This record gives sequence, structure tokens and C-alpha cells, in this order.
Amino acid sequence: MTMALPVIRERGQREVFCGLTGIVWLHRKLQDAFFLVVGSRTCAHLIQSAAGVMIFAEPRFATAILGERDLAGLADCDEELDRVVGQLLARRPDIRTLFLVGSCPSEVIKLDLSRAAQRLSERNSPRVRVLSYSGSGIETTFTQGEDACLAALVPEMPNAAPSDPPTLLVAGALADVVEDQFARLLSDIGIEHFAFFPGRRARELPAIGPNTRVILAQPFLGDTLRALVRRGAIAVSSVFPFGVEGTTSWLLAAARALGVADAAVHAAVEAPSRRATTAIARYRARLAGKRVFFFPDSQLEIPLARFLARECGVELIEVGTPYLDRVCVTPDLALLPETAVISEGQDVDRQLDRCLASNPDLVVCGLGLANPLEARGIRTKWSIELVFSPIHGYEQAGDLAELFVRPLDRLERLAV
Repeated sequence: MTMALPVIRERGQREVFCGLTGIVWLHRKLQDAFFLVVGSRTCAHLIQSAAGVMIFAEPRFATAILGERDLAGLADCDEELDRVVGQLLARRPDIRTLFLVGSCPSEVIKLDLSRAAQRLSERNSPRVRVLSYSGSGIETTFTQGEDACLAALVPEMPNAAPSDPPTLLVAGALADVVEDQFARLLSDIGIEHFAFFPGRRARELPAIGPNTRVILAQPFLGDTLRALVRRGAIAVSSVFPFGVEGTTSWLLAAARALGVADAAVHAAVEAPSRRATTAIARYRARLAGKRVFFFPDSQLEIPLARFLARECGVELIEVGTPYLDRVCVTPDLALLPETAVISEGQDVDRQLDRCLASNPDLVVCGLGLANPLEARGIRTKWSIELVFSPIHGYEQAGDLAELFVRPLDRLERLAV
């Protein structure tokens, strides 16, 4: 596909989760951080349900409930927030980084969480660092919560010294097992200096500067990437590491940015890429020729569509994405077949009409659309499962293909 091809731009009713959902994986990744949502009981129910935390567990997130008095402007919200944060830090002395997370209710009453975070950080320094970001669903989709969170961390990153060697920074929250796999591959390739952002501890941030080369692991981190570039880092453009083609291209781009020869990459990845190719082949026969429709939801749609089309042989009907950030997805976009329709944004009624008219074999969509489509006999894959599951890299390539096969085989499994 060439960049000159038109993109359908939709502006209407949307069906997406809000950015608060990102807390579900961020609180697991950042093991010394706590996420305090300043919102309503609905916010609390959403996070609790999405995370599946048992009642006797000690999760590292909570909700400071905005009640009727807060919403009516009858209470001093800053005073109330200070009190809640004080109670939280007294109860959980292990907290080292506290995120105040904005929501729709806190934005509606114009509660200035950035100022509150600065005040509370000064009050609790140096033991606790308090930061803020917005997870409101008013203007965001659910993966943008991670983007806002990481962008809030960028100003806290230390400055790299001019004498520091060139370093690769992998940006985007990855499952620990995937991070470990990538670390081994980067070392085998010959890249000596690399770091992951976020790492497993929010207090241990990598240094950033002109010798930093940033490569994204997730396609929804446009604000984070721009913030890192403003700190002096150099962005590395690449497709995303989904499947064999994507992972190999991603590693090649990283290596070239650090001056490592392509031959070193090919030698290091020969065995894992062969295993991944074999794993995908088990599912390609089931997927080849299937017609797939993507509704906009996670911003993973463009790179996942590239993987399905080029490595699994599917026919792409429409690939919808909430926001088409060309800074992030141009390499993947350029590899999509010319027959695919690309749409940005959402007008759910119009997209449903196009979807039903095309009679797809599989629809990738949010939870709100899945049941109505299933009731019409159309197989669906929840896009949020693709965010929660480890799908990056060679060792997960077969698992990624299988995720799209499962809904196609569902009726057969139920019939047994």
C-alpha cells in the first residue's frame, strides 16, 4: 500500500473503553507504583472488573471516589484528595511512585491533578514521587492510558552524560517474559547498551539524551515518543515486532541504529525465527483466505493487520484504528495490501453497516460490539485480549496466530 491511498475519516459515536483500563497492565509492570484514580464508583467498578482482583488481594490501584458534594462543588476537593493520599501512604509505606489518574468526573469539575501532584510530591519528597496523567474516556481510547502514563514519566528520566555510549531504549510496556526474550536477543545480536521503558520499577528510570535511540514496542505511544525526542533522543522507525517478519525487521532497525551489521542479526535470530515460522504454519491453513474486518479500538490494528495479511494469508476488508499516528505506524501501513480499506476514528453505525454488508469471516472489535455480531452469526475476536496477551516476538508468534483461529473454531469445539 502507498501512503497516497485515501483514508476514511469517521467522526461519530464510538464504542471503546477509557484510558483507565491501562492501569490493569501498568500496575503489574511497574512493581513499585500505585495508581489512584480520582473518579466515580463506575471507574472503580471498571478497574476492579477488568483486573479481576480478588477481594482479599492487595492491588496497587484504588479509586478516590468523587461523591455528590464534590461534583456539586460543595466540598474542597484538594483538601479531600490530600487527606485520601495521606491515608493511602500511611497504610502503604511501600509506595515509591504514586500516579493520580484523572477520569471523566474529575475533568468535568476541572480538578487540577497536575497541581495536586506537584503539591503532594513536594510534601512527601523524597520518599514518594507523585505524578499525574489523564485516563479519561472523553477523548481517548483505552491504550492511550499507557501513553499518557509514560509521557508523564519522561520528565523524571535523568539526563544521559555526553560521554555515555549509544543506547537503545525500547519503549512500551511488555510482559516480563517478552522483555526477557528481547533482552537475550539484543545481547546475542551484539547490542551492549539497552534499556526498557517502562522497566519493572518506576523509580529506576533509564537516562535519556542525544545518544539514546528509541524504538517503539507498542504503536499507541505517539505522545511518549514525541516527549522522548524533545529530551534529545532519536526515534528509530520500524514495523512492530509481531510475527516473524515484524520481529526480524524490528531487530534489524534496532541494530542498524546502533551500528550493528545485519549479518549479526540474521545469525542470532536464525533458530527462533525458524521455530516461529513453524508455529505460524500450523494456523496459516486455517486462516488463509479468511476475510477479516477490524473495528477501531486499540491502535494495534495496523500492525496486526500487516501480520495477518502477510504471514497468515488473510484478506483484509477494512482496518479501522482510533487514531492513525503516521509517526508510529507508517512502516506497517506501507506493507498493507492495496485492497484493504483504512479508516480512522469511528462512526459505529456506519461501520456496522459496512461490516454487515461485507459478510466477513472474522471481526476484531471491542466487547460492546462482539455479542451483537455473534448473535448475527459473525465470529468475533475481542481486541482487548490482544492487548492483555503476550503477542510480541518470535516465541509468541504462534500464540498470536492462534488467537485469531480460536473464534473460527469455537462452534466446532462446542459441538464436540
